[in-house]
Parts: sequence; structure tokens; C-alpha cells
Amino acid sequence: MSTAAETTTTPTIAPAAGPAHPVRRHLGWLLAVAVAVAALNLRPVVTSLGPLLDQVRVDLHMSGTVAGLLTAVPSLCFALFGLAAPALSRRFGPTVVVTAGMAAIALGVLARSFSGGTAVFLLLTAVALAGVAVSNVLIPVVIKRYFPDRVGPMIGLYSMALSVGTAAAAAATVPLTKALGGNWREGLGSWGLLAVAGLLVWLVTLFLRRDRSGKAEAPAAAAKLPILRSRTAWALAVFLGLQATSAYATMGWLPTIYQDAGVSAGSSGGLLALVMVISVPASFILPNLAVRRGDQGLFVVVLALCGIAGYTGLAFAAGTVSWLWACLVGLSMCAFPLALTMIGLRARTPGGVAQLSAFAQSLGYLISIPGPILVGTIYQATGQWYLPLGFLALLLIPQMAVGLRAGQARHIEDEA
Repeated sequence: MSTAAETTTTPTIAPAAGPAHPVRRHLGWLLAVAVAVAALNLRPVVTSLGPLLDQVRVDLHMSGTVAGLLTAVPSLCFALFGLAAPALSRRFGPTVVVTAGMAAIALGVLARSFSGGTAVFLLLTAVALAGVAVSNVLIPVVIKRYFPDRVGPMIGLYSMALSVGTAAAAAATVPLTKALGGNWREGLGSWGLLAVAGLLVWLVTLFLRRDRSGKAEAPAAAAKLPILRSRTAWALAVFLGLQATSAYATMGWLPTIYQDAGVSAGSSGGLLALVMVISVPASFILPNLAVRRGDQGLFVVVLALCGIAGYTGLAFAAGTVSWLWACLVGLSMCAFPLALTMIGLRARTPGGVAQLSAFAQSLGYLISIPGPILVGTIYQATGQWYLPLGFLALLLIPQMAVGLRAGQARHIEDEA
């Protein structure tokens, strides 16, 4: 059993007999930096495109239907490519696959900025999203394997960096594009440089690792579980799906909700940024608190109640104390880092985490696809936001129910 002193010293990777070698101690810190840099790159692929989508459509002669398809492609790619992650991890090892994922992100983001047609642009976007998908699934596995005593802090670091990358790409893409001459190609392509930096960090980490071969990592994911038998796995998948539904609907429609309530376009964009920024510190603190409890049900309930209050406020008083509703909705979206934390806690081994992460995230993203579309359909049919926001608030009740089940102190190996 680890002593208190051992759990607060420099992170070490992979159990080893005797004192940690200085190279291994430094490598622990390097791997922590690699996790953070990877997280920064997992959302700009998507959030940098939205502000420039009109320019991209005109320049590539993209139809409205295809542009609409682009909003559904991320969830679909996350689901499909995420399913392949455990098999790739068993064959090559999780750090090798995440490094390849960083390479796919860098290639896709850089190359699509030079594409001359819609088909090539979609294909290269899918390449980048494939890298995001396998990294989504396997970074929690890397954390479980190399930081088993620091799952909470490392998931917190990962989630915080993810939020920073999301907010930065949404807020900085347009100013960055203007500073580079106003062409969308330079604006989108510049995020590929961040991906290249992430790739270099992972390549150095991979080179310095003592267990560089895929064979050394394979046993961690070798035992394939009948995960469909696990109620906890199903509960986590549905919890992630309902959370993603609210998150994507909020990111897609919140500025319109505020503008319909009389808030200016500039202020509505700032309020959307507030929703994402509020989750940055919360995403770091929450996993650290959650990992200290055997049962995470309390956090599930608190976040759901924040969301219900936030969506209710938006429905009836979006133009009044607008910042309060944005903060409450932003806090409710921290259900995602909570879900990542629970994935790390609900399996005993890195191999179990890989299978649980792939199953829960892939099924969860599939569940989330219809939600934002349905919100838009209801709004178009009624011309008001009462029913769409009521729908989002109502979804938090089953999210709370399945979250309470997923938050119980159990392991999928026992159920499966």
C-alpha cells in the first residue's frame, strides 16, 4: 500500500522495484505535460470551424445540407473510431495509439486548410476526428496505467486542458484569422501547429519510455470483458449520452437563445464563452473531489440541479441576470469530467478502463446525435424557447437517475 508521502511525490510511470530512477521521475512529469497538450488539441478541430463555417461554405461551394452534416460528423466519428481504440491499444499499446492520434489530428487540420473541394475537406476533417476519437478513449487509459494513485488530479488536468482548448478555439479563431489576413485557410490551419507541438511532445515521451514496445503495454488490455453485461457500463454510456446532448445543444443554440431575449450578438457570444470558461476551474477541482468519495452520486445530483435551474432561468428570464444562467449551465456541463473520472474508477485495470471508455463514449456520442437537431426542430415549430429548454431541463432527470447508478462504488469486472 502506498504511504501518504509516496502519493504526493513526483509522478512515476509503471510500477518498479526500488527507488524511482531520475529519468523515470522526469518522464512522469513529461507524460503529464503530454496528457495536457493532447487535451488542448481534442476540440479545436470542431470549435474552430464553427465561426468560419460561412467562409468555408462559400469558398468550397458547399451546400447547406453538407454544412449541416458537418455538425453531426464529430459525434459520429467519435462513436465509430472510438470503438476501434481498445483493439489498437491491445495491439500497439495506448501511448503509441495516442501518439498516432496526435499525428492524425495534425495531418487532418493542416491539410484540410489547403483542400480545394468539399469531399477532400470532409475526408481530412474525418482523419483529424479519428485521431480525436482514439485519444478520447485512450487518454483515461494512459492515466489509469501510469498515474494509478493520481487518477483524480490527472483527470482534472486533462479536463481543464480540454475546456481551455474548447474555449480558446471558439474565442480566438476569428481574431486570429483577421490577424493572418482574413482567409479562413490560415485561420483553421494555424490550429494544426498546436497539434504538431502535441505530436512532438508525445514522440519524445514515446522515445524516452522504458517500455517502448507495444508488447509491454498489451497485457494491460489483454483480457476482453463481456462489457454488455455490466449495468454500470450501460449507465455510464447513457449518462455520457445525455450529458453530450445538453452540451452540444447548448453550444449550438445558446447565442440564439440570448439574442431572442434581446441580448446583443456580441454579448451573447461572450455569454457562451462564459459557459465554457466557468468549466475550466471546475473541471480541475471536480475530479479531485469526486475521486475522494467511493460514491459520486452527490456530484451527479448537484450538477443536474444546476442545469435544471439554468435552463429554467433561460426559458423565463434569459435577458435578466444572464450571467447567472450561463454560470449554472456551465457548471452542469461539468458532468463530462465527472463521467471521465467515473470511467477511471469503475474498472480495476487499464485494460478494463480501455473497454469501458470505448463502450461508454462511443454509445454516448451516438445517443447525443439526435438531441441538438430535435431542439432546433421544436424551436422552429413553436417559435419560442420554452419547450426546447424544458426538454433540456427534463433530460437532466434521467441523467441524474443513470448517474446515480454509474456513481456507485462498483467495478465492471465484477458485473461482467
